[in-house]
Amino acid sequence: MKSTAERTVRELLETVGVQVDGKRPWDIQVHDPRFYGRVLAGGSLYLGEAYMDGAWDVERIDQFCERLFEGQLEERAKQSLRTIMLAIWWRIMNPQARRRAFKIGKQHYDLGNDLFERMLDPRMVYSCGYWAEASTLAKAQEAKLDLICRKLQLEPGMRLLDIGCGWGSLLQYAAERYGIEGVGVTVSEQQATAAEERCKGLPVRIELSDYRDLTGEFDRIASVGMVEHVGHKNYPTFMRTAYRCIKPGGLFLLHTIGNNRSVSSGDPWIEKYIFPNSMLPSLAQLAEAAESRFFVEDLHSFGPYYDNTLMAWDYNFREHWPEIADRYGERFYRMWRFFLNSCAAAFRTRRIQLWQILLARAPRPRPLAVPRTTRPAAAAHRGAASAQVSPAQAAPAQAAEAPQGSKDST
Repeated sequence: MKSTAERTVRELLETVGVQVDGKRPWDIQVHDPRFYGRVLAGGSLYLGEAYMDGAWDVERIDQFCERLFEGQLEERAKQSLRTIMLAIWWRIMNPQARRRAFKIGKQHYDLGNDLFERMLDPRMVYSCGYWAEASTLAKAQEAKLDLICRKLQLEPGMRLLDIGCGWGSLLQYAAERYGIEGVGVTVSEQQATAAEERCKGLPVRIELSDYRDLTGEFDRIASVGMVEHVGHKNYPTFMRTAYRCIKPGGLFLLHTIGNNRSVSSGDPWIEKYIFPNSMLPSLAQLAEAAESRFFVEDLHSFGPYYDNTLMAWDYNFREHWPEIADRYGERFYRMWRFFLNSCAAAFRTRRIQLWQILLARAPRPRPLAVPRTTRPAAAAHRGAASAQVSPAQAAPAQAAEAPQGSKDST
């Protein structure tokens, strides 16, 4: 006889087209009967934890999560106590205060370069690729780097500041292709070491530093996938820092994942296991922080391309997992796949977004001709022999032009 909790969970899942012990790729297989009561009490946090622990399985995590998001199942179910307490804590405290600045580096970006080398493209770009005219991960990432450089109108001799430089991919590309001098900052020791090696021989300096400690004056600033770690209480400080460091008339490109609405806390599972002290900004929050300092030259949304990017990362991760399995273990494997696939589903359903916001500091009287297309030179990547995964390769059963794992393609 089924318990009340089991009946409730089964009925909720069936409203979004998911069956327990069904045969479709998005149907889940429950291995632990305690799953039902715990997921009702724990919400999305326990759902992820239960997958990590092997309490349930599904053939296609992305397609399962896609249906949950489309049906807004979490909003219809009871919120967990932890989710409520986390939201209160974020309102009262400042989780991204200076004394916590390096936590994200140690917990996430310092997991191991061996992991990220196997998952990412050869340039080690850990942000959304630009797939408008690209067919592989390597080409999509090079197209994105080139698009950023052209939006910033980089010229030889310009000084470029990269806030959250990662493994140095943008600075290397901009120095080699556009002749800039650059400074990059990161809170990850492993990223800093690898970025220094990547940019050896180029006029690029890498600093292990919090963005609030930045000094100097620059012609251009880029920040790619970093403001997600800044927090809503610190957006004004972030914009003040950028304003302080950029010359009059300079351009600042902010590339960020974004939320459809303004919030003051992050997802509890992501916060606990993947990105501590992280949250996604809304356009309103960023605009309010920037409005007295910058004006918006351009807003470019290409969040659906993150679906392709994440599924390519998942493909690479699975393909290379045997090489690193002994170091990370089975629970990490399940956690990482849940992370990549659930995020792909979130972008696929437009639950979250990706924006490139081009900001300018006055005076800049003329409007810019902001590019959208890929230059032929950038589209034809030279020398990238590995990790070139197309959308079709990431999900072989689907056409390359179809959204990754969408219901129409199954």
